[in-house]
Amino acid sequence: MPTTSPPTAPAPPLRAAPDLPAGDRGMHPDEVADLGLPIGPGSLLWRLLGDARNLLLAQRTGTLQVMHPTISRALVDHSTFFADPLGRLWRSGTPILRTVYAPDADAAGRAVRDLHRGIQGRTPTGGGYHALDPEAFFWAHATFVASVVDGQRLFGTPLDPQQLDRLYRESITWYARYGVSLRPVPRDHDAFRRYWDAMLDGVLQATPVACFGIRRLPRQPPPQGAVPAPLWAVARPAVVRAVPWLGRATLPGRARRILGLEDDAADRAALAALAAGVRAAWPALPPAVRRLPVARRADARAAPAAV
Repeated sequence: MPTTSPPTAPAPPLRAAPDLPAGDRGMHPDEVADLGLPIGPGSLLWRLLGDARNLLLAQRTGTLQVMHPTISRALVDHSTFFADPLGRLWRSGTPILRTVYAPDADAAGRAVRDLHRGIQGRTPTGGGYHALDPEAFFWAHATFVASVVDGQRLFGTPLDPQQLDRLYRESITWYARYGVSLRPVPRDHDAFRRYWDAMLDGVLQATPVACFGIRRLPRQPPPQGAVPAPLWAVARPAVVRAVPWLGRATLPGRARRILGLEDDAADRAALAALAAGVRAAWPALPPAVRRLPVARRADARAAPAAV
């Protein structure tokens, strides 16, 4: 069955923002310096976001994003996602990394924001949407933060409560670099956890895009600009099975239930075996292999200053 055409099921209606206690979210730009923490070579975010093990959660991150109805609708109308889903993941990841690792990270953040200015339209039910909708834009950011945490929990060393708090505070500074509304931003890590739970319980949906992304993709072309065609010819059979499987297997349980995915004991066993293998092999890999290219270049630029 062809899998490179957009799904034909009607998009679910947009839902409201999560229901959270008053005071949990929102801050003035002047508060970022107090509620956030600096980002740089000594920060936790700098060390963890560039960890190459995060690639194992790339499909999970994308799936969680497109479970938000606004993001899903924008992809249907404005993206090549259905013809090149893996390429879309690859192309969208690098600009996000630059908002932490570029020499002018604030400018990189504003550039990501500006890429979304023209992404807007109408839903099948007549409502409007915009990619810079504060709730949708922050949800996309939240999935990156959560995947950094869960990447370490699954494939590295789980973060302790103090590290979780530190990472979240650094992520406030990170989000402020986009130059968008801070209205949806939880004010601390505890509020972020309540926000995350509320999104899973009341906002995320089994959108057509999310359901498409967790299927095997036998017709997936070489991700544009990422993999040479000869290498893709060899790697494709494994990739088109492994990437959607990783996306499904690493999803939070509540997200799996929303998507109608059964609790599969074989998947859990396979993921546990993969995680154990990654943790065992990781220390033996060359340091350069353990870093994503954007982070590796930033590490090199920062090294003289650290001496």
